Amino acid sequence: MDHQLLVFMKVVEKANFSHAAKELHMTQPAVSQSIQILEKKYDTQLLERNNKRVALTKAGEIVYYHGKEIVSLYNRMNELIYELLEKAEGQIAVGASYTFGEYVLPKILASLKKKYPLIKPKITIDNTAEICEMVANQQMDIGIVEGNVDRQKIIITETIAKDYMYIITGKNHPFTKKKEITVKDLANEMWIVREDGSGTREATEKLFKMLNFRPGQLMECGSTQIIKEAVEAGLGISLLSRWAIKKEEQLKSLCLLNVHGLPLERDFSIIIRNSKFQTKATQLFIETLRNDHNHINNNAHT
Repeated sequence: MDHQLLVFMKVVEKANFSHAAKELHMTQPAVSQSIQILEKKYDTQLLERNNKRVALTKAGEIVYYHGKEIVSLYNRMNELIYELLEKAEGQIAVGASYTFGEYVLPKILASLKKKYPLIKPKITIDNTAEICEMVANQQMDIGIVEGNVDRQKIIITETIAKDYMYIITGKNHPFTKKKEITVKDLANEMWIVREDGSGTREATEKLFKMLNFRPGQLMECGSTQIIKEAVEAGLGISLLSRWAIKKEEQLKSLCLLNVHGLPLERDFSIIIRNSKFQTKATQLFIETLRNDHNHINNNAHT
């Protein structure tokens, strides 16, 4: 690996020369010299410096962005070579969308730990669009998402399980006493929805299109937990995965509405970068997902 590149990336991540020097066990003048060598190599300034922080120039952004890919590829190469000689162990970077990551993935991780205790998953939870981007940019070894996946040319997808989504209300909402919920009822209600880029928001938009209405009132939230609490408080209604509301349903603090055409079905999918090389840890993680596939599906409706 290019030593100057590694020093540069550490300075960017710490946004401070002295902090980077301390973590790299180098003197601050040595760190400054490494950055100067790299800037001389490219004959351009990579960092804007002041007394407190450093910031990337446009050229610096390019070097840092591709540097992350280089480091990822270098680490992957070492893991693949090591695994030819030794048993699978070490880190695997796993990205998951909120619904799968918060309500399904913990069970998968418990199964993985029991079978392969030397594999150490590093988990990132974000919306579907961000996880797809991180997998495509090799910041993640594998992702599990719901909804449509872009960048099909560089990402392979595989459906792993079904998800079922219901319109939910708080236990004291007037809808819980109605025998029939009309489209007009739904259109006139406050809808509490996830942000754009979320698989749950994509499913909600699909529901609006399917039932041919557009709510007059939308409240956008970046967290499923906040949505559940808002619905419990009587602020409105929402469309969420059955996985996300199991506890609240058991406690009867949230109710499922009986609406024609529901539940809405969608897929949980594995996504990986289109490459013939995978670490053994990644292969074993995917194998664990596939083996637990039936368990996931059998519990999705109950």
